[in-house]
Amino acid sequence: MKIAIGNDHAGTEYKFATVSYLESEGIEVTNYGTNENNSVDYPDFVHPVANDVDKEKVDFGILICGSGNGVAMTANKYKNVRAGLCWTKEITELTRQHNNANIICIPARFTSLHQAIDMVKTFLATEFEGGRHLNRVNKIPMCV
Repeated sequence: MKIAIGNDHAGTEYKFATVSYLESEGIEVTNYGTNENNSVDYPDFVHPVANDVDKEKVDFGILICGSGNGVAMTANKYKNVRAGLCWTKEITELTRQHNNANIICIPARFTSLHQAIDMVKTFLATEFEGGRHLNRVNKIPMCV
């Protein structure tokens, strides 16, 4: 499995912990995020992740910022991206099961580090249910 990860200054600690977990599971990780805590512009780190997911260069993406909103808004501009803002394991499970999300967006200022790792585990372990959800998911893209 291949994962692309990106973060801004609010998500640096979470990114390092997430990368460590993923690599311990034998998952290949491409790090597009900042490694610093100095203020940066989150879109600069979102676009490479979203592009890799959009072009199917990776299986999934992980984006981390303070609220999760900015990274989700940016990533969802890509036609084949379905970035879900997740703050609990239950929301994470539903965004995979019902929305076939291929990027998880984590709000570092509103989740604990332990919660974030649990959400990543849940995200990667949960399958899309398809069925009635497939028709809905197919109606999401507006880009041509």
